[in-house]
Amino acid sequence: MEFKPTPLAGLIEIFPLIFEDERGLFYESYNYRVFAENGLSMELLQDNQSWSRRGVLRGIHLQHAPYAQGKLVRCVSGRVLDVAVDVRPESPTFGQYETVILDSARGNMLYLPEGFAHGFVALEDATFVYKCTNFYDKRSEAGIRWDDPELNIDWGVPKPIVSAKDQVLPTFAEFRHLLAQLTSELA
Repeated sequence: MEFKPTPLAGLIEIFPLIFEDERGLFYESYNYRVFAENGLSMELLQDNQSWSRRGVLRGIHLQHAPYAQGKLVRCVSGRVLDVAVDVRPESPTFGQYETVILDSARGNMLYLPEGFAHGFVALEDATFVYKCTNFYDKRSEAGIRWDDPELNIDWGVPKPIVSAKDQVLPTFAEFRHLLAQLTSELA
């Protein structure tokens, strides 16, 4: 496996070694030992899967403490434009985002540590899988509007299909205010 750091500290794109022959292909998508040797020793506690039609946008979501989640995400069929937003207040890249095309044919994955908000848009019909370092907890849900003017993310899809729930998420400015409140409550 190849572990390729992105400009946002802790956000890593991972490329598996793919073995292909006339029968098809095989690759190892996760190996605790290999990940640990590359600085990613984590306990993965929950595995989620979604299927999305082309043009569906999901996000931008995260869970805050005490149920913050790191995520290992990949596309097992189709392609998605994956977006990770750094929302760690102490980070020098706070408020910046990175996009990666996750492609089932390439098998590439993205590791998002705790403190990143996450979303994706299906560039074609896609099955998306993500392993999490913590359990889902509804009370810890948070998010940012997908079309926030401050973040100004180019999703590459002119009119994405977005859930009613995601349409009313706070702007990044509102999220920063909520984050400051939460941080002071947890201190």
